[in-house]
Amino acid sequence: MSAASRINAAIGRALAPRKPLTVSQWADAERMLSSKGSAEPGRWRTARNPPLREPMDALSARSNVHDVVMMFPIQFGKTEVAVNFMGYTMDYNPGPIMVCLPGEVSMGKWSAQKLQPALEETPAMRKALTSVASRDASNQRTFKDFAGGQLYLEHAGSPSRLKSTSVRNLVVDELDEFAGNLQGGDDPVEMLDGRTSAFPSTYKRLYISTPQIQGISRIEHLWNKSDQRRYHIACPDCGHEQPLEWNGLHWTPDGSEVWYACRNCGVVIPEHRKTELIASGRWIPTHPERKVRGYHINCLYYPIGLGPRWSELVQRWRDAQNDPAKLKTFVNDRLAEPWEDPAMRAVKHNVIADRAEPYRLRIAPSGVLVITAGVDTQDNRLAVHITGWGRGMASWTLDYVELPGDPADDAVWTALVDLLNKPIEHVCGGVLRVEATAIDSGGHRTEAVKAFVRARRIRRPMAIFGATANNAPVLSKGKLMDINWRGQLDKRGVLIHHVGTVAVKHLLFSRLSTDAEKQADARLVHFSDELLPDYFTGLVSESYNPGKNRFEKRRGARNEPLDTWVYSYAAAHHPELRLHRASKMDWDAREARLGTGECAPKQSDSRETPMQAAAASAPRAAGDSRETSRGLVEGEWVIR
Repeated sequence: MSAASRINAAIGRALAPRKPLTVSQWADAERMLSSKGSAEPGRWRTARNPPLREPMDALSARSNVHDVVMMFPIQFGKTEVAVNFMGYTMDYNPGPIMVCLPGEVSMGKWSAQKLQPALEETPAMRKALTSVASRDASNQRTFKDFAGGQLYLEHAGSPSRLKSTSVRNLVVDELDEFAGNLQGGDDPVEMLDGRTSAFPSTYKRLYISTPQIQGISRIEHLWNKSDQRRYHIACPDCGHEQPLEWNGLHWTPDGSEVWYACRNCGVVIPEHRKTELIASGRWIPTHPERKVRGYHINCLYYPIGLGPRWSELVQRWRDAQNDPAKLKTFVNDRLAEPWEDPAMRAVKHNVIADRAEPYRLRIAPSGVLVITAGVDTQDNRLAVHITGWGRGMASWTLDYVELPGDPADDAVWTALVDLLNKPIEHVCGGVLRVEATAIDSGGHRTEAVKAFVRARRIRRPMAIFGATANNAPVLSKGKLMDINWRGQLDKRGVLIHHVGTVAVKHLLFSRLSTDAEKQADARLVHFSDELLPDYFTGLVSESYNPGKNRFEKRRGARNEPLDTWVYSYAAAHHPELRLHRASKMDWDAREARLGTGECAPKQSDSRETPMQAAAASAPRAAGDSRETSRGLVEGEWVIR
């Protein structure tokens, strides 16, 4: 070939449009794996783990997908997808890209174990860098400048780090380890999503994580909004396509032989056929109409040689059966499913609502002998839970009310006084009053709460804080907070009591769980069927996280009904009540004072109160009026 021909060919190649390239094609051609982080160092081969191909290609430049969610088990290559996407952006489709980790420590590990080995071993990525000098400002540990873009490595522990950068591509790794909110109250994921708003038509966002606690898991929340794709394989006998699921795995009593059974024909599928079946498998969406791409896969798909065999997984499963912590780890890390405490299955909000009983709010049913209240303070309202207590600390929710108004204003406190000082009729006759009230003094209205408690406009008000320690008692000894004119603690001032919220929530949920199999009269926790659905949702709005040994709120739920129930339980422990220590003699004395000893439970459809029944049977005079507990009725007056 002549020199002119070679020059023309070079010019033609330079001017020719670039061939479209997907992320998996780029990775197969350019990506090199380091021995520092891979069991099989050398050239990347997507065919070695076929389920990774489609999630990678969904992040390609010509893909119309914007958001990709990967709920994957550990050691499945999900982070390698992020690295390949990062390399593709640097070398083929340049633009600003951010990789965000939960914290500073995890960010440092990701940089050392993933980013640096990739740059060292992959020439295409290293060549794209503006500088490789370690002292150059364009080549820092958390920032890399490359032709046409920049790479930012950030962590979600600081709002300032998440606000200052606009990027086209975003990678969020180990999403479930992110904090619930930042110091300023911001949600870190919402802040991250805003970083791509400058690229409304070309942005790509990748969210990766193994799930943690059901209802709290961030990756589960995104997965539920996605098209929910699972990897299907075809049965070698009947051809039925199905995802591999743990309940389809079978083994001998000693676990020495393991096989998979087709859900359609029941044929035995040995593990050695897994490689060919996965190679010919495909992702199938459950909700194809949704725009967010969601991918979920489990440990049964580990390529042979790159993860535990089925027999090893079975052994780990068997070993975990008597250890809840190990079982949770297996479910999260290997099955890639959010953990749900078995005890919590009986306390779902719809299950609790189905157990509601036909008694009226603010009418104490038979069995109620004492009433307390719990109050939660928010910036624009007070949430109030009025609870009746009986023998064995059985409880009845008598009312749940939200009083609108800023607690910094006296009006809402006046409404609270009117609510709590109003006597509550008993279904057997007589009346009861709220004997103690615990008011949350956390948040932004601490001084307003202290002022209200100091004024003593209701019976036995207590200012409380949720205890930090998980093993704290239900109600601690009060601690003086006020200072007198000498600068000393005022012995007549406000006392602050700490409430062991973790212990009380464990108690409530255990009672709700055991109540599931009991008849209404034998239950320990009772609810009226007049309560709104939001009450039941809020009552079970938190889940226990054994890893952190605390309860965490489910995403999107309001937990005031739960908190106020806890506070009303704490109020029952007031030093002057101590209902949890009441003896049979104490309960008998209360019952005698109320005069309900011969009362039988009444659950009539008319739901008449004793006063209403008496008023209805009294003689009526024309033109008189009758005022009942529910309003003014024409006909006669009833003196209360």
